[in-house]
Amino acid sequence: MMAGTTAPARAGTTLRARVGLLVWSVLPATIALGPLLGALLPGGGHLLLRDGVTTPRSHLTDSALGLGEGAARAVPQDAVVAVASSVIDGGALVVGILLLALTGAGVGAGVLIARLLDTTAAAPRMVAATVAIWNPYVAERLLQGHWSLLVGYAALPWTVVAAAALRREIGPRSVAAIVLCLGIAGLTPTGLLMNALLAVAVVLAPGAPRRLATGIVLSATALLSAPWSVAALTSGAGAASDPAGVAAFAARAEPGLGTVGSLAGLGGIWNGDAVPSSRTTWWALVGTALLLVVAAAGVPALWRRRSPVIVAVTGLGLLAVLVAALAATPLGLDVGRWAAESVPGAGLLRDGQKWVALWMPGLVLATAAAASSAVRAGVASLLVVAALPDLAWGVGGALRPVQYPDDWTRVAATIGASERDVAVLPSGTFRVFPFSGDVPVLDPAPRWLAADVLQTGDLPVGGQVVAGEGERAREVEDQLLAGRAPDPSLGVGWVLIEATSRGEFGRVDESLGALDAVHAGPDLLLYRVPDAVTPPPADRTAAVATHLLWAGLTLAAGAIVAAGTVRSRRR
Repeated sequence: MMAGTTAPARAGTTLRARVGLLVWSVLPATIALGPLLGALLPGGGHLLLRDGVTTPRSHLTDSALGLGEGAARAVPQDAVVAVASSVIDGGALVVGILLLALTGAGVGAGVLIARLLDTTAAAPRMVAATVAIWNPYVAERLLQGHWSLLVGYAALPWTVVAAAALRREIGPRSVAAIVLCLGIAGLTPTGLLMNALLAVAVVLAPGAPRRLATGIVLSATALLSAPWSVAALTSGAGAASDPAGVAAFAARAEPGLGTVGSLAGLGGIWNGDAVPSSRTTWWALVGTALLLVVAAAGVPALWRRRSPVIVAVTGLGLLAVLVAALAATPLGLDVGRWAAESVPGAGLLRDGQKWVALWMPGLVLATAAAASSAVRAGVASLLVVAALPDLAWGVGGALRPVQYPDDWTRVAATIGASERDVAVLPSGTFRVFPFSGDVPVLDPAPRWLAADVLQTGDLPVGGQVVAGEGERAREVEDQLLAGRAPDPSLGVGWVLIEATSRGEFGRVDESLGALDAVHAGPDLLLYRVPDAVTPPPADRTAAVATHLLWAGLTLAAGAIVAAGTVRSRRR
């Protein structure tokens, strides 16, 4: 056996242990999602909360493939949902993925403990699962609607296990395991990069041959990043970003904690409205203290192991906390603004708090190491839950499915797969609808419609607007707000008025007189732009090929891992 590695514990391989860990993980995941799980039922509604938007059916538009004006931040996620929602309702699909992700985070944390702590005990694995699911990071990202980021978060403990196996032995199954973890995490660019960083840290830890394993991880990352990296290189979209976004999306200090304390407790998201109520009071300090006290109790046991992998995992997590905190200082903000203007793609890093997910595996290891008995495990789990009581029931009821008015179905059917683009008002990217509550939500039109919807990408944050990349969308929007019909040469064939949303409509009533009314409903008004020029179709060859590459690698890796697992169970 190589220095610095341990043989996997046999306990996690028994059927009883696996079922116990699964059931334990399903329980907090179900409680956390609460009423949102109603979307799994026929006609149960859809997620529509801040950045989280689901519709009955979405489509493989140019934007879904990363070919729009905006940066390819949601690929291959949007393409996956577009393809899968042709078979299953998009709302049920995403909520099902969320349930699997949170459950997978818990099970993965338990497997991580069995492997790295080489334990046959159930208690530390149960504590690890609880911490991985029940923490401020999960709560805040649920409230922000970042369901796909939580898929990458859930992959982190599995990536550690896979990278540790790659250190021990490089073979078809170990290579496939790391590719599978990175592929699943690669539903978003951030998810892939987080897991790739973690995998590199593990394989570079002292005590094992590094060059080949590192090459495998980096090669897999390069191939799996193709859907968004190739789109960025070929289109140039997102090469530069508004420097105002650096301060707007910086990590935020919570009451009594400061920025470092908030991040160390897996909190501190930039949006002060996307936090559980308990994190807006002095309980944020108490809750963070409870979580960190439980973790601190396990540090001596971790230190005695002298495991290079454990040191690498916890070290990277602490580094992520430190860097995110420094990025929120005046000097860090200056560096971030310079990068936003000068470094292509730096906008991907502007939400510094999301990278604190890298601290979760280290926190899980420490809390599990403290749970050396069933009694200690029970106390630790209770303290972790008490630290964040309002994660329960859909983060205090905030997560709930909504029902779209019938107008949306009618308008989507009327426009169909039009070759001309759609302009939408009110202005901006976010909406406040009567049917979705008072929380701003991303405009669902781009996911409802089979035609491409022009989006400025402008984001209102903290009283200011962070400019997006949609220049053509902004030009059309300005024309409509000024009372002019869209210039036919801009390729806009439709104007959609989301009449019940709050927002700026300007003098759009004057512009509509020159357009052909097609649909007038209680919620939506649709107009056709006469004589609009059909824009030349985008070349989808590279985009489709890179998405197929990502999907093919991930599915092939999954098949190899599954086959290897079945063979090992039979032996």
